[in-house]
Amino acid sequence: MKLYTQIPSFLEDAVWLNGEVTNEELEGKPTFIHFWSISCHLCKVAMPKINQFRDQYLDRLNVISVHMPRSESDLNVEEITKQAVEHDISQPTFVDQHKLLSEAYENKYVPAYYLFDPKGKLRHYQAGGSTMKMLENRLLRVLDEAKK
Repeated sequence: MKLYTQIPSFLEDAVWLNGEVTNEELEGKPTFIHFWSISCHLCKVAMPKINQFRDQYLDRLNVISVHMPRSESDLNVEEITKQAVEHDISQPTFVDQHKLLSEAYENKYVPAYYLFDPKGKLRHYQAGGSTMKMLENRLLRVLDEAKK
């Protein structure tokens, strides 16, 4: 997905954990979307920092999880729900069983992070075990711009 691309729409008739979100509900605030999988060790390591972003910027930032399966064993919704609870994933979580949203994002990796400005334009993308500091710096920049 190229920078300044509009945020893809969430699919109808999808499985959501912790409440469903529509693109219309995201308008007016920056949106942070992270892709993860129950079979991804790096995703679990990064989750406390993601949860910190969610809690610290609660009123200024939309945070959404997307569970992207990497194998057949990642398709069990009960296990996804269990892992979400275990890792304190309380934000809305889109369960991308058929990888349709992943395809819309052109996403191939977990963890992967997408940061959109209040107008829904992609401002930052990052994947893998890269430094969370760079992600946080971009997040703060977009939040600061949104205040103006």
